[in-house]
Amino acid sequence: MSSIFSNLRRDEEDAWVADYGVYTLHSALQPIFSQDHEGVLTLQAFEGLIRPMRNGEFVRPGEFFSSVAREDSAMIDSLCRSLHIFNTGALNRRRAKLFLNFQPGVFVTNADIRREVEHIKLATLESGMSPDRVVCEIAQKENDSEDMLSRFVQELRHHGFRIAIDEYGAEERDIARLNLLKPDYVKFEADWVKEFLENSAGSALLRVMVNQFREQGILAIFEGLEDIRQVDICNNLDVPLLQGYALARPELAPTHFNADFPETGELPREDVRPRIDLERYDPSVHMPKPAPIAYTAAPKRTATFGKRTR
Repeated sequence: MSSIFSNLRRDEEDAWVADYGVYTLHSALQPIFSQDHEGVLTLQAFEGLIRPMRNGEFVRPGEFFSSVAREDSAMIDSLCRSLHIFNTGALNRRRAKLFLNFQPGVFVTNADIRREVEHIKLATLESGMSPDRVVCEIAQKENDSEDMLSRFVQELRHHGFRIAIDEYGAEERDIARLNLLKPDYVKFEADWVKEFLENSAGSALLRVMVNQFREQGILAIFEGLEDIRQVDICNNLDVPLLQGYALARPELAPTHFNADFPETGELPREDVRPRIDLERYDPSVHMPKPAPIAYTAAPKRTATFGKRTR
């Protein structure tokens, strides 16, 4: 394997991890689902989330990234993406995509951009995935150059990667970013969506926006869904992709997701329990646990894949 991955190694769980100083970097994956009109869920993608560990204890990502030396920022940024790519590839799924976060501001020159895109492409191919299964989620800072963002996205598209923008809130700067980057996916800002889901006028506006994006070939993603009732509203709004604790929590690689949400061409097995049992809302299940940091792998789910069972 290429020396650019020399910081990667397998841990005792056979997951890919990386070391940086006193930290060990772990990869967590959170599923993103589609949902049909009957409430049947299909796992469509994962989002990669970094989970740093120091002296055997997990620490918050913000604490870790604030400790990274400035000259190492680009390297660590790239290393985290490589971890997510290899851990997703190890699941051996044929169709699931992977959403990776990018901070374009860390790349200064065209050479920096080309080098990073080539690095990510090599990691993708080494993992057994293809570039069209990797969605590059572009986070924009206020001082980022529009020219630099445009060049970065152009290079990613040239190599076959998909593009997403995050935290879309329909403000002027969001619309400008949408027009500039012309993404394949748009992640709506979670708090903004939750506020609009609370009333009929807001929900109607969200429905219009989702349909307008679909007509442009853009798939909307509603993330941060913590309540199964929000998921039901999204079903009524025909939201293409959903993510949140109400559906599945992030799990440390290697995860249980292949067992919980098997990839198959067959139709999911029908759940014969009364529909009222399937739709009952249980706050102890669907709301986040009140722990300050919850980085351990989620317990293995016992629900049958397909219709929501709780």
